[in-house]
Amino acid sequence: MTMKSMTPGTGGSQLSGAEMLDALSSEQRRKWFASLSDDEAEALLHDWEFWARPKQLEPTDRPWVNWLVMAGRGFGKTRVGSEQVRKWVKDFPIVNLIGPTASDVRDVMVEGIGAGSAVMEVCRRDERPVYQKSHRRLVWPNGAISLLFSAEEPERLRGPQHMKVWSDELAAWKYPDEAWEQMEFGLRLGPNPQVVITTTPKPTRLIKSLAASEETFITHGSTYDNQANLAKKFYEKIIRKYEGTRLGRQELMAELLDDRPGALWTLKAIDADRMRQCPPFLTRVVVGVDPAVTSGDDSAEWGIVVVGMGPSPNGQVWPPHFYVMDDLSGKFSPNEAAKRAVHGYQAHQADRIVAEVNNGGDLVEAVLRNVDHSFAYKAVHASRGKLTRAEPIAALYEQRRVHHVGAFGVLEDQICDYIPLVSKSPDRMDALVWALTALTDDNEEEVILEYDELHRISPELDADDLPDSWLM
Repeated sequence: MTMKSMTPGTGGSQLSGAEMLDALSSEQRRKWFASLSDDEAEALLHDWEFWARPKQLEPTDRPWVNWLVMAGRGFGKTRVGSEQVRKWVKDFPIVNLIGPTASDVRDVMVEGIGAGSAVMEVCRRDERPVYQKSHRRLVWPNGAISLLFSAEEPERLRGPQHMKVWSDELAAWKYPDEAWEQMEFGLRLGPNPQVVITTTPKPTRLIKSLAASEETFITHGSTYDNQANLAKKFYEKIIRKYEGTRLGRQELMAELLDDRPGALWTLKAIDADRMRQCPPFLTRVVVGVDPAVTSGDDSAEWGIVVVGMGPSPNGQVWPPHFYVMDDLSGKFSPNEAAKRAVHGYQAHQADRIVAEVNNGGDLVEAVLRNVDHSFAYKAVHASRGKLTRAEPIAALYEQRRVHHVGAFGVLEDQICDYIPLVSKSPDRMDALVWALTALTDDNEEEVILEYDELHRISPELDADDLPDSWLM
């Protein structure tokens, strides 16, 4: 049994060489390792064709410009991108990288965080590039250059040229259309310019367009393909939690789902009115806050969304249009969340923070004031179901009066997945609705939203109880 016989795809196998080796008996494995020379054993550690599953290797079935790797969480997409870059730089002097943000490029694509999938982690010591952070580039031992770009700055892609490109997590790019267009304009060097795209699928306009293109080769993969290499806790907490759900179909099975029937929002409608930037003059800006009741790994997120009001994109003053400017939501301690909300208020020169106080009462404001006293604040109560306040906001989207300034993947997933009276209430959606409700509430009265019966977000809390996790 030779090293060549252990390459993936041998005899139609869907296993990697390593997985085929693992399937042998211990005696067979011992003999196989004993047959290797020292040089062969050393080379084996960095032999991607041995470790990769067939789906993780560059397709050779037909010519392609775009290799779209749409795969679930934990499939090994980052390793695919890094190894493809490592392969390309041996023959091409310009192989560039584009990630969702500058920190993603640094931490996920280039340096890595110990997972062994980033460029610097997969290379042998003698082929490892020099990471010139100040110049935003990698310089390889053979003289090849990899320029590093963030999709948050599409204008930086204007001008540079590419032979090969690795584009990571395309579905999470804030300005996907602009960044992709600028990259395509520069993809013009060498005999065969190509892009490898590694992403969890979302039904964005760009991904749908790429998937439909004859120049695109699509590789599908699920989280389960790499189950043997995933931590047991990941399997128990993430896979079992989401398998069988719509979110699991997207994030685990890597299905490119259409808009959800019955949802108040659709990604198609959001895409149609998405903008690159706000009008120069906004009349009002609000930070909507939906606090989490508890703090911990299993707690809900703090919804923190910034929305502005101003003229329409063509300058028409009436009726006003609304611009979703930032999503600062996440799982935070109360103090961390307060800092995020106040930062959003200051950074966007907001007029007011609007926070739901169903659970927490005056303590919500107290936590915010502990960070900064100099902001306007309004407490709002939600006493009835979410449909009553969500429908008027969804109607604003239908009237094409709400524009997302860039892409906000998690927020958009939440609102496009929300079906009234069926779905659970998502935190980011609540913050968005509170902000837009405040901007459209001319009377500046407390917003009362009722169903027939009292609805408690956390029934286990007595009416006079405050969340212990908020005590500082």
